[in-house]
Amino acid sequence: MKTMRKGYILLLLLFLSGCAPAAQPDPSPPPPVQAAIAPASISAPEPEPPEPDPRQEAIDDLLSSMTAEEMVGQLFFARCPSNDPGGEIAAEYHLGGYLLFGRDFKDKSAQEVKDQIAVYQAANSLPMLIGVDEEGGTVVRVSANPQLREERFPSPQQLYNQGGLEAVLDNCREKDALLRSLGVNVNFAPVCDLSSNPRDFIYDRTLGLDAEGTSTCIAAVAEQMQADGMGSVLKHFPGYGPNKDTHTGSALDQRPLETFQREDFLPFQAGVDAGGGTTAVLVSHNVMQAVDPDRPASLSPAVYGLLREELDFHGPALTDDLAMDAITRYARTSGACPAVLALAAGCDMVVTTDFQSQIPQVLAALEDGTLSRQRVEEAAARVLGWKYDLGLLPPA
Repeated sequence: MKTMRKGYILLLLLFLSGCAPAAQPDPSPPPPVQAAIAPASISAPEPEPPEPDPRQEAIDDLLSSMTAEEMVGQLFFARCPSNDPGGEIAAEYHLGGYLLFGRDFKDKSAQEVKDQIAVYQAANSLPMLIGVDEEGGTVVRVSANPQLREERFPSPQQLYNQGGLEAVLDNCREKDALLRSLGVNVNFAPVCDLSSNPRDFIYDRTLGLDAEGTSTCIAAVAEQMQADGMGSVLKHFPGYGPNKDTHTGSALDQRPLETFQREDFLPFQAGVDAGGGTTAVLVSHNVMQAVDPDRPASLSPAVYGLLREELDFHGPALTDDLAMDAITRYARTSGACPAVLALAAGCDMVVTTDFQSQIPQVLAALEDGTLSRQRVEEAAARVLGWKYDLGLLPPA
């Protein structure tokens, strides 16, 4: 007993002196450390593929199936010849469009005009652009025929002076309805040129307003024509100004570029912005001394560059009629084919009377590399896009 008591006393003394035996370690292993997950290791979801563009698909499908002859033919908005009542010539040359003049409407009833245009469309594998110059006032091809309208359409300037913008738009709606009822899908209007001087050649065809007033009207008209399903052609880029008539000779515009940028370009910009895909721009034959003193605007890469870059225009650019004296004189001097020069410069659609002689020259230029296939395809794509936006081509 004494021995046991001594043992208890000894243990008690050891405990009180801090010399108690160390606790034994836990034999179980520590929990594993979780590794940090780097954010980069989380895979991002696959991006959704872009929605197909039916417009672009329709254009690409057509281009991929077209021969060189078919593509080049689409680049011509030809003056309708008098000897093609069945549309065989249009079909032979695969023409993009026919531009009808007064003789094509003279003494005809509305039904006769509709039937004739229907023949042109039926003869061609691709729907044609059917255009007229129906500005009103001094330039009327349709309403000059009293069987189609009792009176000629008045000029935009006269309408604006009588009833302001609303009178211009009311007239525009009536004009579009008449043209569409006949089968016409493009009106070579509105005139965007600025002039306040009655002595200017172009004055009677303009609104007679300043740049701001003209821009407001042009935007409204281009928007109305788009709503009516009527193709518009803004003319005559870069702005006719005080120059003489290029139907009868060349015209040198000596104004500085700043004048065009500050004034003449504004109505064209307004029309481009408002008209969307149903709008084209027609380029004049005036020589812009400040930009290209050697060539008419319609044959100048620098002028087409202004249209594309400064106005950000991506639609079809048309020439004024290449049969006008300003161009025929230049062609005789240069010895070159006007249509080849225009297309190489950046034009997308040639307006001309002598398409039967110029189309073979364009094909020859494409064959020998004078005109690149890329340039022809680019132009054809813009023409087909215009047709698509006018509802003439179905989606792919």
